[in-house]
Amino acid sequence: MKKPITATRSGLTLSALLLAMASGACGSSSPTTPSAPAAPTLSMIQTQIFDSSCGTCHTDVGRTPAAGLNLKSGSAFANLVGVPSSGLPGAVRVIAGNANNSYIVQKLEGAPGIAGLRMPRNGPPFLTDAQVKMIRDWITAGALNN
Repeated sequence: MKKPITATRSGLTLSALLLAMASGACGSSSPTTPSAPAAPTLSMIQTQIFDSSCGTCHTDVGRTPAAGLNLKSGSAFANLVGVPSSGLPGAVRVIAGNANNSYIVQKLEGAPGIAGLRMPRNGPPFLTDAQVKMIRDWITAGALNN
């Protein structure tokens, strides 16, 4: 007399796993979309741009910051976001969510109508396109104090 075939718990688990893997391979699972890269943070901009390219003139260490704009770590956010420009009446240094109308972007790109010179003042070399994009992306993402 033959013994009846009975399923074991481990056999059922293995079968369920194999079935799930096979159905995923056949395209029955929902497709995933790649996530967008995270927006740059102010901390990234501080270390990669402000400290190396702007800190010579825009600091309160041993001097009065040029244009009253202190871009020293811990001071940059309060001196940028929602702050009127001292050089151009009606201009705002950083308008959260609006890079095109943020005066810092206009100064970095040398836009028509800026007061004074394109920044950094002692350029060229000016900031690279990637560096300006980093600042633009931070502003567009809401200019967070992160």
